[in-house]
Amino acid sequence: MQMPMNMIKQIPNFTLPEFFARFGQRLPQLPPTLALVSALNLALDRLLPREPLEPMLGKRLAIRVSDAGLTLRFAYNERGFRPSFDATPADLTITARTRDYLALLTREEDADTLFFNRRLQMQGETELGLLVKNTLDAIELPRLELNSLTPLQSLHQLRRLLGGRASTGAGSSAA
Repeated sequence: MQMPMNMIKQIPNFTLPEFFARFGQRLPQLPPTLALVSALNLALDRLLPREPLEPMLGKRLAIRVSDAGLTLRFAYNERGFRPSFDATPADLTITARTRDYLALLTREEDADTLFFNRRLQMQGETELGLLVKNTLDAIELPRLELNSLTPLQSLHQLRRLLGGRASTGAGSSAA
């Protein structure tokens, strides 16, 4: 049973139990990093213009999800985003809880609010942090409703957002 759209107002304030962080640290970080890098590369030139990203060329970034034990390391170069496989320290590390990243994604809260409430931390190059924040703020994304995140609905929304056609799977064919 699906909840009506107007029933979900706010993401509950939660922190994943410590078990998740301990477990997540032991898991390979490459699969979620590949998912993030793939999403970023899909957004390049569609939602994310390359020109403002030029100061990021050759920079290493890390997204740390503190309560999930995940650290996603990646870099940006002329061809786009790519996973980072070595232990070289990131030029910028952004750290927050799962709940706070969801709040950013759904535009329930902005990065400034989370930063000034110490729920989002940035370590490293200040200018790079401002570039990332300003680039994210400039992206025109529709508000994401968490209750509409079934796999099929998510696929349709992503393809619609990126300008492609959504297929339903069975019986569809590429033209």
